Amino acid sequence: MPVHAHGIDIVDCDRLAEIVARHGQRFLQRVFTPLELQYCMGRKRETEHLAGRFAAKEAVLKLLGTGWRGGIRLTDIEVRNDPAGRPMVRLTGKCREIADSMGLANIFVSISHVRTHAVASAIASD
Repeated sequence: MPVHAHGIDIVDCDRLAEIVARHGQRFLQRVFTPLELQYCMGRKRETEHLAGRFAAKEAVLKLLGTGWRGGIRLTDIEVRNDPAGRPMVRLTGKCREIADSMGLANIFVSISHVRTHAVASAIASD
């Protein structure tokens, strides 16, 4: 499997918690899909799970080479779990268009978190 792109990101959990406290549902709905919020909210270590998904989204943007511009919405990147609990990425909208134009059929993510930080890595292949 040839790797075509890689992205990585780290998120400070306390900083994310402050943003959520300040902006609440407006921020959460702008960044996370309903499925992601259903997975994270009310969970033990909720902020860590949100931070992990946020880091994964940023890692995917880095592998696409776009950043957060040009009509891209963070909800165009959805991090879900397979039946075994492994994180997977589903792209829609502008992110899907960009991935298709780059010939990227598969995006694999890995997420790790502790109380203070979350990190995610994303790798794309054809």
